[in-house]
Amino acid sequence: MRVRITAGADDDEAAAIGAALADHVGETVEVYLGDETDPAVVHDVEQESGRTAGGESSAGGGEEAGESGVADLGPTERERRLRDEIADILEGGPKKYRDQLSEDGKLFVRDRLDLWFSGEDSELHFEDGKFAAFDDWHPDGANTDEDDDDRLPADGLITAAATFEGRDVHVMANDYTVKRGSMAAKGVEKFLRMQQRALKTGNPVFYLMDSSGGRIDQQTGFFANREGIGKYYYNHSMLSGRVPQICVLYGPSIAGAAYTPVFADFTIMVEGMSAMAIASPRMVQMVTGEEISLDELGGPAVHMQESGSADLIASDEEHARELVAQLITYLPDNADEDPPKREPKSPAKSPEGIDAIVPQEPNKGYDMTDVIDRIVDAGSYFELRPDYGPEILTAYARIDGRPVGIVANQPAHRAGAIFPDAAEKAAEFIWKSDAFNIPLLYLCDTPGFMAGSQVEKDGILEQGKKMIYATSSATVPKQTVVVRKAYGAGIYAMGGPAYDPESVIGLPSGEIAIMGPEAAINAVYARKLSEIDDPDERKRMERELREEYREDIDVHRMASEVVIDEIVPPSTLREELAARFDFYADLEKSLPDKKHGTIL
Repeated sequence: MRVRITAGADDDEAAAIGAALADHVGETVEVYLGDETDPAVVHDVEQESGRTAGGESSAGGGEEAGESGVADLGPTERERRLRDEIADILEGGPKKYRDQLSEDGKLFVRDRLDLWFSGEDSELHFEDGKFAAFDDWHPDGANTDEDDDDRLPADGLITAAATFEGRDVHVMANDYTVKRGSMAAKGVEKFLRMQQRALKTGNPVFYLMDSSGGRIDQQTGFFANREGIGKYYYNHSMLSGRVPQICVLYGPSIAGAAYTPVFADFTIMVEGMSAMAIASPRMVQMVTGEEISLDELGGPAVHMQESGSADLIASDEEHARELVAQLITYLPDNADEDPPKREPKSPAKSPEGIDAIVPQEPNKGYDMTDVIDRIVDAGSYFELRPDYGPEILTAYARIDGRPVGIVANQPAHRAGAIFPDAAEKAAEFIWKSDAFNIPLLYLCDTPGFMAGSQVEKDGILEQGKKMIYATSSATVPKQTVVVRKAYGAGIYAMGGPAYDPESVIGLPSGEIAIMGPEAAINAVYARKLSEIDDPDERKRMERELREEYREDIDVHRMASEVVIDEIVPPSTLREELAARFDFYADLEKSLPDKKHGTIL
């Protein structure tokens, strides 16, 4: 390449121009001064030792040049200082609080992130906001006292993007060593940004919670602002049904911090370390005079058995991760996608045994999971909220590799009658499954909704209404199996013929009726039977009336009247369900054009 410059330039200037151009264009440059016919400088990029034809060195400043003619450069003092600052941030809060974590059986938050996001198919890609609140505790960029209570690394809240078991997710995690994981302005800002980005990406959100609530002494600027902590729950609401939100509790989550786990789609508490409550025990004592421990107020047993706010209880931190790894295999990334399939597996137990498990007598108990084990793929049964409303089972599983949500009456508990807590549990499970495109399988064996003064006080009508509403509004493919008894409004809540299921299948043990034979005979023929003085004759008449009644409600009569679609041999139930779920997989159903229903 030839370049002509002004005649007034000296040799040094010509050499500098030649070197710069040669480095830019990657070829030899000849520099001419004015009208001269011979070049003043020839810079050859391939010439060894970084020397030009004019004898000038291409390396300036006295630095030793590398083979390319450019000096080897390393990190500057400015970069080293930045790296030291980052290292300090990664140490978390005061050392004395980090040391306390092991006493509580807990991991330091960054070790927890390593547990979750290292290894095959899991990786933490990047973090946002490491330097949040940096100037509040580290104004000069100098090392600080590791036991200073005013350390605020990342403002006590980590937000990041990660891959978990092959799935891209958004993550937030409280650092309990920083002001007990409390929330303040900069951490709140990070949390809100993460939620808003999840709405854009359509990826699931993991909340790894360990927070004592809002930082009361710093509440100005983040509590009631439009973009403050209150916006958490607005964003939770916007994300609800859009992407799966999964929360794991590692410590006490009090007041505002307790709303994130209940807004999440799925909440896992860790035994011996986690709790959630609207107020701390100290506050409860101040307000009510009640003395109570945190575990008694809002520990795992309370929320699994009494409130229903916990879906699962983990035995330790590793178990919590394992549970989430299982759960996410049934869920899509967002509401626009279908749940992921897996390779089909045979059931753990042979379907040949189904009919022998189900008693012909309607009042005899048995365990519905013995039926489920003969329908679903081996190892795929994943029950949620097992200790809340146990007379209904809610679980994810796979049939021939396809995820399904199972709603099943459990005759082993309270005869499978539907109590308010069970109806609430089932309604929420149906609603979530429908939101994330998971087909529903109803296994019906219930005497109906429970009656009595206590269940009326507990809201049986309100909760029963919600279950029926959820079943009515679900647009995913639904299959209903009348396993044995389907009495009263139980058949409505359990996806009966009137509730737009794709199929209603009966087993030969099935019955559908307003009420069971005993109750019906007592209600209709009580006076007639009371007029029979001979006890033997009265029993004979009762037996005949029951048999006549059962003929009217028998599954064969229901099939003959085309109330149900088919009666199948129990040993073929799995393959029958697999075929029907496969056939209806791409079904499109819509709801009436409206803003939304009025039932919550």
